[in-house]
Amino acid sequence: MSESDSIDLKRHLAEVGRSLGERESAHRGDLEAAWKRAESLHQAVSEGLDAFHAAASEAGAPHLQIDLSPVRTDDKHLRSVEFDVERGRAKAIVTVKSRGDVTLVGPFRKGKTEGPCKTFPFEAERDIQTALCGFLQEFLEEAATP
Repeated sequence: MSESDSIDLKRHLAEVGRSLGERESAHRGDLEAAWKRAESLHQAVSEGLDAFHAAASEAGAPHLQIDLSPVRTDDKHLRSVEFDVERGRAKAIVTVKSRGDVTLVGPFRKGKTEGPCKTFPFEAERDIQTALCGFLQEFLEEAATP
């Protein structure tokens, strides 16, 4: 194959990137709002887990450590963001979608079917906070059960 017959991969992928970027740019504002919402929820969960860790340690169980992932682009949906709460095989996911929904997934065991899911519109702040408390309590109890 001669040099003139070869495909310029760098140029080709730049064209694909430009095309996909133009398509996805229409969702930029909604996605930025989802990131802000997810970061706010992540901060609240982080502070709650700090209190959980301190209380568990004070009660004599410092080994009850829960991991909180950073906020990232959703694993399944490009226009959503998520973060995980994990311990061992127990996992729960908070997903924030650019269309204006917050979905609480789980808790569930890794390797098993995800779910159950509860979805709330952004403006349902009180419902989200109430559900998040129960959601995390259920996760923590499951994660701390041998």
